[in-house]
Amino acid sequence: MPISLRDAFPSDLPAITTIYRESVLNGVASYELVPPEQDEMAARFSAITGQGYPYIAAIDEGGNLLGYAYASAFRTRPAYRWMVEDSIYLGPEARGRGIGRLLLTELIQRCSDLGFRQMAAVIGGAHPASIALHRALGFEETGRLKATGYKHGRWLDTMIMQRALGEGAASDPDASTYPGTLFKA
Repeated sequence: MPISLRDAFPSDLPAITTIYRESVLNGVASYELVPPEQDEMAARFSAITGQGYPYIAAIDEGGNLLGYAYASAFRTRPAYRWMVEDSIYLGPEARGRGIGRLLLTELIQRCSDLGFRQMAAVIGGAHPASIALHRALGFEETGRLKATGYKHGRWLDTMIMQRALGEGAASDPDASTYPGTLFKA
């Protein structure tokens, strides 16, 4: 079944909330223990998209949202403004079908096109499938934080991975082209 990617819209929030809820309850990608309600997910969506970061939806032929990915500020101090953090969530029926790869590939391209220079992946539970996906798309392991979260009756590590975007550190960024609104006066 063909998959298409497009910008996520506020009308996608019920499906996004459902996917995230399942991930919070059953997975280790998020260290949240109680799934947020749709109004909280809407506030998060607005905060991310309102600052100019990409938020992408993966849709099947029938118009069903199978997964989503977004970039957001890695940290909010101004020197970090050229670095983004990726987040990817898939519904159970979408896992293992290459949809995560499609979403991350598109997210990398959009962030590169926007002028960001680095992308970090903060992988909860040091999840092997997420590590493999990021490694396949050029991310390198830059650190592991041990026993950072306790969920589902066990301690979880957090893997930090990173990849350069565009020219990376090979040149200085042009502050006049910064895409987000987080650091603009």
